Order: sequence, then structure tokens, then C-alpha cells
Amino acid sequence: MSLDFARFTSWRPGAPCITTVDAHTEGEPLRVIVSGYPLPAGDTILARRRTLMAHHDTFRTALMWEPRGHADMYGCLVTPPVTKEADFGVLFMHNEGYSTMCGHGIIAVTTVALETGLLPMNTPETCVRIDSPAGLITAFAATEDGRVRSVRFLNVPSFAYALDRSVRVPELGVIPYDIAYGGAYYAYVQAADAGITCTPDRYGELIQKGMAIKHAIMESADIVHPFEADLGFLYGTIFVGPGHRASSHSRNVCVFAEGEVDRSPTGTGVSGRAALHYARREIGLDEPLVIESIIGSNFTVRATGVTTFGPHEAIVPEVEGRAYITGRHTFCIDANDPLKDGFILR
Repeated sequence: MSLDFARFTSWRPGAPCITTVDAHTEGEPLRVIVSGYPLPAGDTILARRRTLMAHHDTFRTALMWEPRGHADMYGCLVTPPVTKEADFGVLFMHNEGYSTMCGHGIIAVTTVALETGLLPMNTPETCVRIDSPAGLITAFAATEDGRVRSVRFLNVPSFAYALDRSVRVPELGVIPYDIAYGGAYYAYVQAADAGITCTPDRYGELIQKGMAIKHAIMESADIVHPFEADLGFLYGTIFVGPGHRASSHSRNVCVFAEGEVDRSPTGTGVSGRAALHYARREIGLDEPLVIESIIGSNFTVRATGVTTFGPHEAIVPEVEGRAYITGRHTFCIDANDPLKDGFILR
């Protein structure tokens, strides 16, 4: 039997397809949707987020879950902007649903937008403004020879929400924690207090303990966003441990959504970290913190200014990291496939 490579290489799917450009930011994936996905109705990004949740959620599960994705996949739908300042809007998605903001996603989608030509690239720096569910984000891409070398972005105002709290967690005992907002709310826990280290060999235990702490805090603490009820929830647990390099301040491991583990240091998470350190007067303005991830990649975060956010004293964080495009993909959604909407194993 002869091989027909011409036919093989020219094959095109007969089923409806979704095309994406995939990237990663310091190891954390971002699947940027290009075509084949419904654009949700709504005059605000939060309204569009609600439309996706109510009417188009099988598209999310088809792309985020197996067999096209995995339990730790992360995605982004680019939409037209909703404010006159923005270049475009974003809706971030993951294994559980739709996040309110995503720092690694901002870095990756900025890189994708410029390197694919969605937006024009200026050298040595291109400013990109993005409508997110949490508010307007301004990103600055350092560019050279047609490539994005790094991206820094000014996040939404970030603040310490609760300091020096504790919660009783089944099988763990009493766990001290802080809560901060950096576009999403996180509980920050010293890894040593949970009897764990922020290392890949403790991956499964990090998920188990992170989710147990998250659920215990959700049951015992009220979390209220100053302006948007949709944003008033605990997104995840961030374990904090010592850095593995002399140049690093510390290490973050974020367990969020339905037990996802961020491979990056978490852009919204390091924003909350900076807010906590500033609230405790442990850092000043424009003092950089280099924070590692579980795999040793890093973000740099600094407090660039102070502001108020409803009743909260807040900082304006700047986060910097790197993203790289990993491929362009065409995913078939075959109506005859009993697993077309995806499945998840954790």
C-alpha cells in the first residue's frame, strides 16, 4: 500500500472548527481563540462574561478540557472593546469557568496580538490597552526585530482585604492567612504553615491543601467587591515560600478555579502580594519584587503609585514577564463525537 502524502497534507476537516494561537507566559498556557467561537452579546465585558456562562459554555469545555485541552489549560476570547480607550476586550477562561482578570493572560495576549499582526507593532515599545472584566488594563510591550521581548502592564488597583486571619481546615488544623485583591481575590498562606513546600514534587499535595483552605475560607469569610458583585468571590489559594535563587524575593504557587495550578507566578497574585507588602510597610513605591513560580520562572512586580478603590487604600501594581507563541491550531467539533464537549480528570 502506497502512502499518499499529498492527500494527507492537504486534508481539511468537514466538521465545524475553532482556530487558536497558543502561547505560554513563563510556562503557563494561554489558548487565544481566533475564529469559530461565538462572540457574546453585552455592552460591558462583565455582561459578555455572563452571556458566555449562560449560553456558550460548551465551547469553553470543548477547548479547555480533554481531549483538546487538560485540567490546567487556560484560554482567552478576544472581543471588540467596550471603552473608547481600549484596543480590544478579553474574556479569560479555565477548567471551572471564567476569571475576572489574568496577568499571565494579559502578557500572552499582548504578545500574540502584536506578533500575529492583530495590532501594529511599534519599536522599541508598543502600548496596548485591554478591557478586562476587572477593568481597563494598560500593557507595554518591549519590541525588537519584529518580536515582543517582554510585556509589563499596569494592573487594576490592588489592595489588602484582610490581614492576619486564621481558619480551621479539616486535617490541617488552624491555618493563618491574608486576603488581597489584584484583579481577583486570593488567600495567601505561608507554605510552611500548611506543612508543604512550593516545589513540583509536592504538586498533588499543593492542590489538595490549596483547595481545602479555599473552601474553608469561602465557608467562613464574606468577600465583597466594592463595585461589582460578580467579582466578589475567592478565586484561589496562593502558597508563599522562599525563593530558590538569591535574586528572588520569594516563590508563589497559586491553586485556583477547580484545582488548577499556575505554572507562572500569577500576575494578579503578585499584584496582591505587592499590596500586602505595601500595607505592612515592607516595601515602598517602585521597589521591585522578583517572585518565582513553581517551575522557577519569574515575574517582577512593583507598586507604582497609591490610590483608593472604594473604601480600600490601594496600590497600582506593574507586573512584567515574557510570553512565547507555541503554535496555531485548528480544533474540530464533530457533532457525531460523544466527547465533543470535553471531559475533565483531576
